[in-house]
Amino acid sequence: QVQLVESGGGPVQAGGSLRPSCAPSGFFTDRACMAWFRQVPGKGREGVAAIRTGSGTTVYHDSVKGRFTISKDNAKNTLYLQMNSLKPEDTAMYYCAADPLCDYALGAYEYNYWGQGTQVTVSS
Repeated sequence: QVQLVESGGGPVQAGGSLRPSCAPSGFFTDRACMAWFRQVPGKGREGVAAIRTGSGTTVYHDSVKGRFTISKDNAKNTLYLQMNSLKPEDTAMYYCAADPLCDYALGAYEYNYWGQGTQVTVSS
């Protein structure tokens, strides 16, 4: 059974940093697509950052380029999203996602496995 367990969200002031993490189990992550999405009430899930774990190739939404960094610690088998210079508009539920294959890595439809989400709230 595949499980993705997120942690590390929370409240933070604008300009601050957070580093949510995602611990997968029951899933071979050495060659996979893994990503972070976010969602606010009334809107669809938006791809924030993704990584192809076999090659290490990353891709980011334009709104987070230069502020967010996605990475995977293979020794700990954990996916991270380092979030710096946070803005109030980054407030959302953040979800970890994974799939053995993906074409467009920031497309929610590409992913079959999802975590339960971790809330990030940025105050001004």
